[in-house]
Amino acid sequence: MPEVWQTSTGKGITVAVIDSGVRADLPDLVGQVLPGKDFSGLPGGPTTDTDGHGTAMASMIAGSGKSFNGQGAYGLAPGAKILPLKVNSTADAPSPETLKQVDEAIDYAVDQGVKVISISLGVRSADISSGDISALQTAVNYAIGKGSLIVAGAGNSAQEGNPVMYPGAASGVAAIAGFDHSGVVTPESESGPQIALTAPGLDIYSACIDPTGYCKGHGTSDATALTAAAAAIVWSVHPTWTGNQVLRVLINTANKPNDGSNRNNFVGFGSISPRTALNTPGDPGPADVNPLVAAGVGIAASGAPSAPTSASASGAGSANSAPASTPATVPASGGGAASSSPTPAASAGSSSGSSSLPLVAGGVVAGLALLGGVFFLLRRKRRSQAQAQAPAQPAPGAPGYPLPPQAPYGQPGYGQSPYAQQPPPPGYQPPPAPPVNPYKS
Repeated sequence: MPEVWQTSTGKGITVAVIDSGVRADLPDLVGQVLPGKDFSGLPGGPTTDTDGHGTAMASMIAGSGKSFNGQGAYGLAPGAKILPLKVNSTADAPSPETLKQVDEAIDYAVDQGVKVISISLGVRSADISSGDISALQTAVNYAIGKGSLIVAGAGNSAQEGNPVMYPGAASGVAAIAGFDHSGVVTPESESGPQIALTAPGLDIYSACIDPTGYCKGHGTSDATALTAAAAAIVWSVHPTWTGNQVLRVLINTANKPNDGSNRNNFVGFGSISPRTALNTPGDPGPADVNPLVAAGVGIAASGAPSAPTSASASGAGSANSAPASTPATVPASGGGAASSSPTPAASAGSSSGSSSLPLVAGGVVAGLALLGGVFFLLRRKRRSQAQAQAPAQPAPGAPGYPLPPQAPYGQPGYGQSPYAQQPPPPGYQPPPAPPVNPYKS
């Protein structure tokens, strides 16, 4: 990314983060967050975030890295600005009401002239009506018609029935899947004809509301935020383009699936490559044609009203099928974000009892973090801090590694990592005490 930032940091582009709010006073987000709007009905305003999810997403997109002498959490587009649009993304919120708030937030963002709309949450299709989906589609069509781009998480429930999630499944929305260090789609990442692109979705670091200041996690929420940031980077260099054109360039320059197809239901058109999109964007195509709709990508276009099967690799341009037991792969190199996230010089810290995975700050270079699927939302499934190192990753094409079990959201044991019960490995040294953070009370 330092090479990419020589050309573009996303300056001049505003990314709307429709989520739990964004803490604008964190060191790496100071000056990065614009006045937003609260649609949640919860106490506080758009810059109040008791959940922490929206703050992490904002950090992945536009974290400045200013703290710790410039070695804090960098977002993929540190020159972009964040417009926080708060919705009630807690587990006890009625899903139709949450989706209605998302509709209103989309309309508001468009009316404010926002270019990129990032939505790292989802509502299961089984929990909403056709009328709810229709109202969402109206808001999505309004945004696309005004030239905006919407990216949304595909969902983290592939191993729990692979349910269709909205707004990611809405026509014209770019649903984003996640992959690991080896370019293998993570087992939690959902699949189907709605998948547009893939981005890193494992071991992602970000600034967060935990007392340590930094967290590490996984999920399609993270992948969505990184894709939104990639769009901002491209759009900053081509400000006259529409969202359709930026999305088309991200699709055309993606690292293609390794199954020989142009697109499949696991990785979509492939993994984002900001460097390639900047250096060789190619023809952005017509401004008023959404490339996903034109290619027949989506639930409605595929004629699949219910959750797609993971064994199917149908969709626009798809040539082959990947077995359900074999995670699809994408190249993990070639200028994509997968190969550009350095390992932060941070020690493991103890859990605060939430689903956050705090880190002792000490040189976190690459701002990124989190997410898992619980209830109708893509809730966090944070990785454990008690490990001295992450579990070994499978080789591309190998069966996906199992993610650790976790108690359902709101139930006893939620947020308590199963790894925390394991004895530390030989040679493990406890982390030093975290530095005093003047921005924290």
